Amino acid sequence: MYKKFGKRMLDIILSASALIILAVPMLMIAVIVKLSSKGPVLFWQKRVGIGKTTFMMPKFRSMYTETPSDMPTHLLKDPSRWITPVGKVLRRTSLDELPQIITILIGKMSVIGPRPALWNQDDLIAERDQYGANDIRPGLTGWAQINGRDELPIEVKAKFDGEYVEKMSFAFDCRCFFGTIGKVLKHDGVVEGAAQTEEKQKEPVWK
Repeated sequence: MYKKFGKRMLDIILSASALIILAVPMLMIAVIVKLSSKGPVLFWQKRVGIGKTTFMMPKFRSMYTETPSDMPTHLLKDPSRWITPVGKVLRRTSLDELPQIITILIGKMSVIGPRPALWNQDDLIAERDQYGANDIRPGLTGWAQINGRDELPIEVKAKFDGEYVEKMSFAFDCRCFFGTIGKVLKHDGVVEGAAQTEEKQKEPVWK
């Protein structure tokens, strides 16, 4: 019952409430982004949704407009070159993700689920196929995000996504939700740049 109806209803309630509560802060962020560097307020990127359909996912723009748009940030050789001063704060606090609340409200995403892959991340998409993780709505945050986020190798991230598919329930979603709050407050799991990612992936993370 929760998987078919309850989860979507909860997404609608939470996203609608969040938009009302966060409307003013989001407007303030939008103004700051616009005034701090040239370019649009929002950055739109093609992502993979439920059933491997694609959709355009918004974020507050945290990088300069000339940044390569179809590459995960943690794979850029020198990410500090591309991230704006305001963007550093937004990314560190995950405030750049707030526009995705709208995407949740219209049904393209869920509050909790596997983070949507880039349209060209064929390796991650293929790994998720093994676990049925492409058959559910992607999330604003998920089980993999509170277990490593950018630090995780592709195959490990997909295993966590598969574990989420198996355990998906109201209680497990609550665990992911509150676990995310702790991660954001501690700024855990954010890796900016290919060199840092390679170094992190030398460490064992799947247990």
